[in-house]
Amino acid sequence: MNFELKPLSLVEAASEKCDALLVLVADAYKPAKDGFSALVGRALKDGDAHTKAGKTLALYKPALAQAARVVIAGVGDGSAKQVRSGVAAALASVRSDKLKHVVLAFASPTSDAAVRASVAAVAEGTYSFTTTKSKSEPRTLQTVLLAASNAAECKATFERAVAIVSGVELAKEWGNRPANHATPTHLGQAAQALAKHAKISCEVLGPKEVAKLGMGAFMAVAQGSDEPLRFIVLKYSGAAKSVAPTVLVGKGITFDSGGISIKPAPEMDEMKFDMCGAASVLGTFRTLAELKPAINVIGLIPSCENLLNGRAVKPGDVVTSMSGQTIEILNTDAEGRLVLCDALTYAERFKPRAVVDIATLTGACVVALGNVRSGLFSPNAALAEALGTAGDVAQDLCWQMPLDDEYAEGLKTHFADMANVAGRAGGAISAAKYLQKFADKYPWAHLDIAGTAWKSGAMKGATGRPVGLLVEYLLGTASAASTATSK
Repeated sequence: MNFELKPLSLVEAASEKCDALLVLVADAYKPAKDGFSALVGRALKDGDAHTKAGKTLALYKPALAQAARVVIAGVGDGSAKQVRSGVAAALASVRSDKLKHVVLAFASPTSDAAVRASVAAVAEGTYSFTTTKSKSEPRTLQTVLLAASNAAECKATFERAVAIVSGVELAKEWGNRPANHATPTHLGQAAQALAKHAKISCEVLGPKEVAKLGMGAFMAVAQGSDEPLRFIVLKYSGAAKSVAPTVLVGKGITFDSGGISIKPAPEMDEMKFDMCGAASVLGTFRTLAELKPAINVIGLIPSCENLLNGRAVKPGDVVTSMSGQTIEILNTDAEGRLVLCDALTYAERFKPRAVVDIATLTGACVVALGNVRSGLFSPNAALAEALGTAGDVAQDLCWQMPLDDEYAEGLKTHFADMANVAGRAGGAISAAKYLQKFADKYPWAHLDIAGTAWKSGAMKGATGRPVGLLVEYLLGTASAASTATSK
């Protein structure tokens, strides 16, 4: 699907040949004197059309437009959230396999946030997963023209939004693939494919290399599966080698049965989504390949399956992590933190400016925040603020959770340096406290995306979150570095 942005008035947009014209009308809309704008104004005045977000009025072959189908859609105050709602409703009203070319016209001058939201909403509303279907129904929409009178002011935001869509959709693709089509080996191949882009390189380590590194916690999780583990190292080099990189660590459990501490059967199929942290790292690198910012970024993906066989790790086993700290594994279903802790230790070698890990880590975070916001944990106020701001800009929201030392009390054990779980109370926080024990050499943050990485029920599927948040954060570091250099 191709996006285009043009500086067009509403009447000029109406003259574009297309299958459908979606007119986005905000509360502040004032009709111009041309016939088409007057038509929209009359529909609003008569109460047939509304500016309330999500309200639509469909017209068929109006004389004043080239499109066979015209939809007047309300976008409320024009904020990102309301624009996204309006675009989603408008698209739903014209959904058809004949829909190939759409014009999305802002009736009034618009904002960067609205442009960003409209691009995201079009992509989300037309996405289709086809990889494992014998008779697939691929996306039929081929081109989307965004028309706004002040388009020139929004060009940079538009280009960023389109690039983010490419990353989100790569993350969705790998998140949605069933586990037999998304093994650790497959993830390694996906990462290697990204290395075809300029400025990106990739190294994929196997069991022997990981054993040599002493990643005992990671290997313990992998030993219950016949699928060999993979430790993926992606590098985006957009700045001088002397510039410290940001490291993204994505949990890559391609299927999580829970191991010996086996999960209940209902909805266990959704545990294919347990690698959505890894998928978000792949998606972020795809967007970096498009935007080519002047920064350095490392992506680390520890990937394996968490299954159970005669070699599987057992509750009560003690393993030694790459850091040298020992861990008593009280619950084999708390495996994500075991693979992440070794990756966090590995990250030290890059002398990073910051490390952010992304993981579908705890059901406790879902209980706390639902599927609206990801959990954000960090002892570094500046890093937490930057990530929170990036989430707000991207409409990929997160919420900072506490990290008081008292939450780590439950990780104490008589038989190792720490246990891998504490009690049920505050489980998302104690999981973060566990990770913090391996991340004291650099500014660190943890994003628990267990509630936001995928949807269940009728809309089951990966969301591609938090690619938008990560990209906005990384681009923010590029802007900050540029400002510092200019001073």
